[in-house]
Amino acid sequence: MSRRLLLAPLALALVTASAMAEDVRLYRSADTVDPRDVAAILDQSAPKPVKMRSLKLLDDSPLAKAAPSEPGGGGGQAAAEAQPAPEPAAKPSALALPIQFAFDSADILPAARPQLDALAAGIRLLPAAQAVRIEGHTDAAGSDRYNEQLSQKRAYSVKRYLVAMHGIDPERLHAVGLGEYAPLAGRDPYAAEQRRVQFRGE
Repeated sequence: MSRRLLLAPLALALVTASAMAEDVRLYRSADTVDPRDVAAILDQSAPKPVKMRSLKLLDDSPLAKAAPSEPGGGGGQAAAEAQPAPEPAAKPSALALPIQFAFDSADILPAARPQLDALAAGIRLLPAAQAVRIEGHTDAAGSDRYNEQLSQKRAYSVKRYLVAMHGIDPERLHAVGLGEYAPLAGRDPYAAEQRRVQFRGE
C-alpha cells in the first residue's frame, strides 16, 4: 500500500473536522455574489479583528446620581467599570456556491456562470500571491467512491473555467474533491445544499 493511500484517511479526517467547525457563507442559486465579499472571505492577509472592551461610567446611572458625595471626596468624579463590548461577527472561513452542473457530469451549466464570474472578479482583488482552494462536495446519496470522483471532476472543471475564461493563474488554484466527507454542519447530509463547490483562501 502506498504512502499516499495511508495518509489519505488522516487528511480526510482533518478536513472533515475543520468543515464541521467552520463558518461558511452559503450562497443560493438566485443570490448575487459581490466580488468584494469574495475577496474579504478569501483574503488570508487581512488582519484578524481585535477584541475591545468598553467603559461604562457609573455616574451616569440613577443610583450614582442619587448617592451623596462624601466630604472632601470629590463626589463628582466618574468611576469607570470595564464592560465586555459586543464581539464582531466572525468572518466566514469559506464561501460555497451551488454551481449547477449537467446531470451526472462535470459540465458547468450556463446558469452557474454569473456567480463564477463574480467569484473570479473577487479572486482578482486578492494579493497576487494568494492561493485559493476549490473543494467539490456532494450530498450523501450514492457510493463514497462515486461521490469522491464526481466532486473531484467538478472541482477541476471550475478551476478550468476560472483559468480559461478569466485568465487566473492555475498555480493559484488548488482543486480537490471531498465527496460527501465534509458536509455543512447541522444540515441534512442528503440536502441539496450539500452539493456545492466551496472556496477558501490558502
